[in-house]
Amino acid sequence: MLVAKRINSDIEMVPERDYWLQPLLDDAYGDNVAEIMNAEDPLFILYTSGSTGRPKGMVHTTAGYMVYTAYTFKNVFQYREQDVYWCTADIGWITGHSYIVYGPLANGATTVMFEGVPSYPDYGRFWEVVQKHKVTQFYTAPTAIRALAKENLDYVEKYDLSSLKVLGSVGEPINEEAWHWYNNNVGKKQSPIVDTWWQTETGGIMISPIPYVTPTTPTYATLPFIGIQPALMDENGKEIKGNQVDGRLCIKFPWPSMARTIWGNHERYRDTYFSAYEDMYFTGDGALRDAVGYYRITGRVDDVIIVSGHNPGTAPIEDSINEHPAVAESAIVGFPHDVKGNALYGYIILKETGESRDKNNLRKEINQQITEQIGPIAKLDKIQFVSGLPKTRSGKIMRRILRKIASKDTSNLGDTSTLLNPEIVQEIMDEAL
Repeated sequence: MLVAKRINSDIEMVPERDYWLQPLLDDAYGDNVAEIMNAEDPLFILYTSGSTGRPKGMVHTTAGYMVYTAYTFKNVFQYREQDVYWCTADIGWITGHSYIVYGPLANGATTVMFEGVPSYPDYGRFWEVVQKHKVTQFYTAPTAIRALAKENLDYVEKYDLSSLKVLGSVGEPINEEAWHWYNNNVGKKQSPIVDTWWQTETGGIMISPIPYVTPTTPTYATLPFIGIQPALMDENGKEIKGNQVDGRLCIKFPWPSMARTIWGNHERYRDTYFSAYEDMYFTGDGALRDAVGYYRITGRVDDVIIVSGHNPGTAPIEDSINEHPAVAESAIVGFPHDVKGNALYGYIILKETGESRDKNNLRKEINQQITEQIGPIAKLDKIQFVSGLPKTRSGKIMRRILRKIASKDTSNLGDTSTLLNPEIVQEIMDEAL
């Protein structure tokens, strides 16, 4: 672990693991000869949480990833010489890899790298940067847009945003209200919005409008990128033809930047992405196709929840919670949130030793444990302590019921005949937060 001296705070270094970066740089050679790599040599491993089990290390390769990120960047953002492009993402996740570093630099683009948050020193920070550097393409997440839309419009209107030519959205489907705010107040109805859908596993943008070419519709990612051939599948493994249909989103044929394997576990790679539907890549997302063939992503069809553009799997979070000495069992679901898109709701069964504990302190301890083991993005907005969880006779937690309760949508809980303990549902509803 290489540690850069960034702020004047004490850092607990682990011997033989952690090293200060600067002394190593001081002793390093000043010249470096680039190594020639083969097209399929691994380029990097980026971890993503699945719906179950340990995080998956997705392996991307040298040539295919470079080709596809370069090609999608140039076309989706319509980059031209002298443009100034800015993606606000964290470089540590796939959007930053693909569309702050690789795609822009492979095109010789000017790419802005920003450290900070959109609210500091005030909520005009993004627009101040746009004005200062005359940004032409701006790529951010719906979470950021929703947070900024809640503030006074003065934060936007006092800056000159006339340099903007293309606006982008990434991380989760953008809701209609945020889309219109973005279009009206940032783009001034002059800059098309590219609502892009893709994944860590895909390496680059898969479904997106082409600005000034594809007519846009709020909440729709619109059409597949050049060469991408999506399919909607039903639960029986049959492709759903025609328009005005919905199903499970798959991709029919390979593309250059697709992940080649899960590091150290190729069998898991095959099982996760290629076993659900024969000869197809299964994205794990649901989608609908409208009358003109536009695609709208409807969300995960498993238990992955998109929170602020990140998709923490429920299983790792539950594993972390269950390690707390007072916790017996837990179940995590998502519920709608005005800013994050979704937030996390935890139903937690305590051990007898935890029943007498102060519940507010327990909530803080549980979230602190999640923060330390997974990260702050996985913290629970709501924690409800329960005496039991609705389970089938095979022991499977009926999460769809818990999602309905968390979302305060209990008018129709669906079939509960397979529950081993149907009485617990009413108890949880009565005590819901």
